[in-house]
Amino acid sequence: MTHPESHLTGPDPLGRVVGALAAFVVGRQPLVETLNRVVELAREGIATADYVAVTTLRNGRPETSVATDPMILEIDQAQYDAGSGPCLDAFREGRVERIRSTADDTRWPEFGRAAAERGVLSTLSLPLMLDDEGLGGLNFYSTQVDGFSEEDIDRAGRFAVPASALLTNARLFWEARDLAENLQTALDSRQVIEQAKGILMGQQRIDADAAFDLLRKASQRENVKLRIIAQRIVDRASRPAL
Repeated sequence: MTHPESHLTGPDPLGRVVGALAAFVVGRQPLVETLNRVVELAREGIATADYVAVTTLRNGRPETSVATDPMILEIDQAQYDAGSGPCLDAFREGRVERIRSTADDTRWPEFGRAAAERGVLSTLSLPLMLDDEGLGGLNFYSTQVDGFSEEDIDRAGRFAVPASALLTNARLFWEARDLAENLQTALDSRQVIEQAKGILMGQQRIDADAAFDLLRKASQRENVKLRIIAQRIVDRASRPAL
């Protein structure tokens, strides 16, 4: 893969990258776009990396959320299927994992084989953590054997700290937004159901429990959500009489 020239110039590109992370405004973009920005900046800050990806958990299962090349998803899937690999161990154990040669390393044979077959010859994985809580793994891949030096590890660690803070803030923002939207949806559903119950009570001279039972039975009979049944009743009642 040929990478575009970095727009980050000057004696300390990593410093500029970290500054770009700090200036990133959470919430202006969807979470996946925030993750994509993180891997783009990581690629620019760690020049020896040919590819970068982030490992996170979805419903308790690890996945590669974003990667700078789709090929990385195939490599990472090998370790997810095996239940063991550098990205997973970095995430689980909270430590840096480096593979100097994927063809020779014996710790994670499934991952090493998948990587070597696709031309990834060395890797570097760091935990993304905040307050001792594991958020995921930040993973670098090189097409060179022994592609990451001690200096690269140090630089990647300097990047991982603000990246962890950014991802935490982004996750909390979108979780709060989703919760607010779900609560509003629940409130709207409750209001329309109460309206439908009131209409049925007036039309059929029944109490609230009986009205709700009618709605519930209609929902089961038609295999339609109760809120939709209620909305139909409210819509019909609001139409002007002919």
